[in-house]
Amino acid sequence: MTTPQVTVWFDGDCPLCTREIRLMRRLDRRRAIRFVDIHAGRDCPLDATTLLARFHAREEGGPIVSGARAFAAMWRAIPVLRPLGLLARNAAVLWVLERAYLAFLRIRPRLSRAFRRPARPAG
Repeated sequence: MTTPQVTVWFDGDCPLCTREIRLMRRLDRRRAIRFVDIHAGRDCPLDATTLLARFHAREEGGPIVSGARAFAAMWRAIPVLRPLGLLARNAAVLWVLERAYLAFLRIRPRLSRAFRRPARPAG
């Protein structure tokens, strides 16, 4: 087991987000990422409103980044996704990824509702 190289803050109340984080945890076989649920209320360096508005991460020793930069930081810690994370260091690639992320943010509420599991009937 290695010391986490990246910290990722995520919305544990978002069904779409939790599914994505579940996948990232499976891919993170080296345990290089520390995943922090924003709603747990600890280890959150920014206020919850800021953290919930965009995806945030921090590579060890670096600044907190958000959006496409945060995804790229997470990807660099996972061997199978590392090439994509390294590619995102290119300004033009990062620009495209950030535009795609901004488009995703507009539809995220609808997608989250679609991924929400229906309540089980009582009884």
